[in-house]
Amino acid sequence: MKTFNTKPADIKREWYVVNAEGKNLGRLASGIAKILKGKHKVIYTPHLDCGDYVIVLNAGKITVTGKKLDVKAYHHHSGYPGGMKTTLLRDQLEKHPDRVIKAAVWGMLPKGRLGREIFKKLKVYKGADHRHVAQKPKTLEV
Repeated sequence: MKTFNTKPADIKREWYVVNAEGKNLGRLASGIAKILKGKHKVIYTPHLDCGDYVIVLNAGKITVTGKKLDVKAYHHHSGYPGGMKTTLLRDQLEKHPDRVIKAAVWGMLPKGRLGREIFKKLKVYKGADHRHVAQKPKTLEV
């Protein structure tokens, strides 16, 4: 019996919609990362992008446990001396809730060329509307 080796032609991509309302951030992100990477498929191969597309709706309505709203911080640096900017989770959820989910999912994906390719299949929206109706996405419970 020969070992099956997945080829790019064998990969069939699907579209899924996830409603993030009332979901815990970490559990939601790990479920999304699993679908994006393709680990839910029988043909999963670590060195190939076998995953599906994921659309996340209601990104501003996620939940977190404990004091994370006031303690968890996002940092970025401008590259200049004294250029460190820090934003708390509470402020980030008000201004850019899509970035919160994207940052959590990005942390769970492989880094490098493959990770960037996989990450492009994530679409996050603040509200309940999206522009991918033509792809006929299936509802997914993460």
